[in-house]
Amino acid sequence: MYTLTLKETILGHIKRCLRPKSLESVYAFMIKTSTTQDCFLMNQFTSACSALSCIDLASSAFAHMQNPNALVYNALMRGCVHCSYSDQALVYYMHMLRNSVMPTSYSFSSLMKACTLLVDSAFGKAVHGHIWKYGFDSHLFVQTTLVEFYSTLGDVGGSRRVFDDMPERDVFAWTTMITAHVRVGDMASAGRLFDEMPEKNIATWNAMIDGYAKLGNAESAEFLFNQMPATDIISWTTMMNCYSRNKRYSDVIALFHDMVDKGMIPDKVTMTTVISACAHLGALDLGKEAHLYLMLHKFDLDVYIGSSLIDMYAKCGSLDRSLLVFYKLQNKNLFCWNSIIDGLATHGYVEEALRMFGEMERKRIRPNAVTFISILTACTHAGFIEEGRRRYMSMVQDYCITPQVEHYGCMVDLLSKAGLLEDALEMVRNMTLEPNSFIWGALLNGCKLHKNLEIAHIAVQNLMVLEPGNSGHYSLLVNMYAQVNRWNEVAKIRTTMKDLGVEKRCPGSSWVEINKRIHLFAASDIYHPSFSHVHSLLAELDDQLRLAGYVPELGSF
Repeated sequence: MYTLTLKETILGHIKRCLRPKSLESVYAFMIKTSTTQDCFLMNQFTSACSALSCIDLASSAFAHMQNPNALVYNALMRGCVHCSYSDQALVYYMHMLRNSVMPTSYSFSSLMKACTLLVDSAFGKAVHGHIWKYGFDSHLFVQTTLVEFYSTLGDVGGSRRVFDDMPERDVFAWTTMITAHVRVGDMASAGRLFDEMPEKNIATWNAMIDGYAKLGNAESAEFLFNQMPATDIISWTTMMNCYSRNKRYSDVIALFHDMVDKGMIPDKVTMTTVISACAHLGALDLGKEAHLYLMLHKFDLDVYIGSSLIDMYAKCGSLDRSLLVFYKLQNKNLFCWNSIIDGLATHGYVEEALRMFGEMERKRIRPNAVTFISILTACTHAGFIEEGRRRYMSMVQDYCITPQVEHYGCMVDLLSKAGLLEDALEMVRNMTLEPNSFIWGALLNGCKLHKNLEIAHIAVQNLMVLEPGNSGHYSLLVNMYAQVNRWNEVAKIRTTMKDLGVEKRCPGSSWVEINKRIHLFAASDIYHPSFSHVHSLLAELDDQLRLAGYVPELGSF
């Protein structure tokens, strides 16, 4: 009968360790049996410590070794990188050199990863020199880590020089170089390399699709996606994100259904993208369907999916469901709080939104700039002028948040709607940022509400510069002049519009969800399949309204 040696016994104990406490017991046994100087066992022990994120125990054990070899150093450096102590990996490398231990290819792959994570240009370039010194300038894996390192620094030229000097390249090296070009938005170079590649894997295709997606080139991304010989969950999610970036939310939903039909199982990133698309479409039934899919497939309701569901239900008009998801979440991060506060504010539950903000503060969740946009929006909806001013000052003074253009926009809107147009104009003029069309538009709407032609004219003059082709601002000013019978001014603005060629080019549109399908309607659109039925119904409703005594208010423009 075979009897296990002491080394085999200890190795078996190490491999069976599932908890940090077990590792401590194994190390105690190694001390007792005087095996803590065995480099093979210490290499295995260090790797086990790394897997269980117990790098401190590995470091402590290493400190008592008299002559660690390259295997032990490599395991320790790799463990430090794995446990997010990349700077300590560099310290151990210097320790290794001082003890005259020759580094191996595994040493350099860990070191370059550490330098990449630290974005340490100086040390990384020094290690590059050592790679040459110790004869690893042709080592495939080490050279690939160098390509990635220079890419992370933004030095795509450095990456390309390493890549071009490689005597051999595998699919990972090619993909890493393509990703380097993608990272800086150079899709022309990435595309040329992609076409030259002798062999492509899914990661290569995904990198290209992601590059086009980030540049907003949905057509090229879609073309590549449809050509892929095989796809994974990253491929599908990347394509969905591409559609989402381009506001093609219906395509996100369609692609999701196609993916599920093909037997692909979505992950939480995919589901978050789908739920977000439902939120933008206001498609409650589709959103409920996505939520049901989550429950049936036992997804964890974490803060990411949770905040997406809260936001989706609120934007789809189901605030009760939004609150239900919020209170069911065991852990809530800032995004969850922001989503529910924004939902309450949007639906006009201003005091509830402010109370929720107070509850967030009591739980020591620090608000950010987005939180205050929701709070100021709530104050605007309710006309809480002093409350809005107080919250704005609290944002700046208590939380040291620099006002962004959205915060200024909320305050200008609040003051303008309250008739404090001089205060609103002063805030615009004292802005540390350049006011955009939203801010001048908010001021103009306040002027219309309170019939202030003088400030309205100032707002329109600035809007003419920012959005010279937008007919809405001109039309609003025309109506204001018409209401006070200043027809000469009306004629002047109409002449200006005609001279500039300003006209309403983009018709208004809306959509409705019926039986889980999104139907889009645009002004003057005659191509919808139900066009004749819709117009017949509108004509019938118009007749009934007139019989009831309704007289439409006709604009002057």
